[in-house]
Amino acid sequence: MTDNQITNLLKVVLFVMLGILFLLFVIYIVLKIKEKQRRQEREQEIITSSVQKEKNTTAEKGIIQYSKQSIFSFMKFDKIEDDMIIRKNGTKYLMVIECQGINYDLMSGMEKNSVEQGFLQFLNTLKHPIQIYTQTRTVNLGSSIEKYKERLKVIENRLISKQLEYSTKANSGQFLPEEISKEKLELVRERNLYEYGKDIINNTERMNLNKNILRRHYYIIIAHTPEEINNPNIEKSELRDIAFNELYTKCQSAIASLSVCGLHGKILNSNELTELLYMAYNRDDADVYQLDQALNAKYDELYVTAQDVLEKRMKVLDQKIKEEAMKKANEKLAQAVEETEREREIRKKEKDMQKIINKMAKMIIDENEQLVGTQIAQKAKEKIEQEDQGKGGEENEEKQKTRRKKVS
Repeated sequence: MTDNQITNLLKVVLFVMLGILFLLFVIYIVLKIKEKQRRQEREQEIITSSVQKEKNTTAEKGIIQYSKQSIFSFMKFDKIEDDMIIRKNGTKYLMVIECQGINYDLMSGMEKNSVEQGFLQFLNTLKHPIQIYTQTRTVNLGSSIEKYKERLKVIENRLISKQLEYSTKANSGQFLPEEISKEKLELVRERNLYEYGKDIINNTERMNLNKNILRRHYYIIIAHTPEEINNPNIEKSELRDIAFNELYTKCQSAIASLSVCGLHGKILNSNELTELLYMAYNRDDADVYQLDQALNAKYDELYVTAQDVLEKRMKVLDQKIKEEAMKKANEKLAQAVEETEREREIRKKEKDMQKIINKMAKMIIDENEQLVGTQIAQKAKEKIEQEDQGKGGEENEEKQKTRRKKVS
């Protein structure tokens, strides 16, 4: 055999071996896929049998199992978006108007008649169906209390600055008594405002403990079903925009018609719609755990990173120290202002003590004028006046001497 024949024979053998290896590789892949399918079928059978067992046990015990799809079908709406409630997979859209109630019983006859005529006009102008919904809620004043406390902090800081300003001016001796009295009046007003704010917060907190205070909310629900739903050329975003424009126009028309009879309304945004539905579906639990608390707790997040315990404790301690320091500074400043005022009154009384004594002596003489006689009483008062003049002259001479000494 020649060299070319041997080379060709070796090439043929090599190709045959490569073909056999490729065939074996394909057979191996097919066997792996079949084994994986059999394993998945066995796992599915196990899961199905376990689910069936759980269903049988829950059915025997009377326990109802809920899934995500069953909860959505119970709620009768898909989602809330663009200030609208979307239902039936985007085939129906709802917008809600909240109306403020009026006290019809306290109105006069003419006012009642005008309200009735306005409501009739509103009903006659309707060209589409509406739904009137009333929701009763327990009054929760927690947010109002927090706002009051923030405002009270501002007033407290202003009161401390006023006290510092007043004590500085009062002790400097560079201001007139009229200016100091004006500053004192401003300080008293600020202190009264602070005490009034504290009383409001205390009364509001006590009122918030009463869960029997209810309030009714009145809503008008307007629905819209787009006519272009079955058109495949229109996307869902375009349908949503069309529904929003139609509902917004209808709601604004309804609000304008209601204003004729004295009712003011507004369109609920997405957060307010969420609160409305949350209160409707969680009537018993909404009084204990409200929607804003659930949102602040971030229960709608995939995961929440907790704050460091020591760092959180340090922040609480810093806040408490700051509050106690502000409180103590306020108390001590008030005490210092009172002591300064008392010391000033005492010094003034010591300075004018002789005048006060003479004035009181004259009053005593006037009271006993009938006993001692008019002439004697008059002479006694003249002597008191002479003493006043003499002491006044002596004081003037002493002042002049001191001035001469300073000049010399």
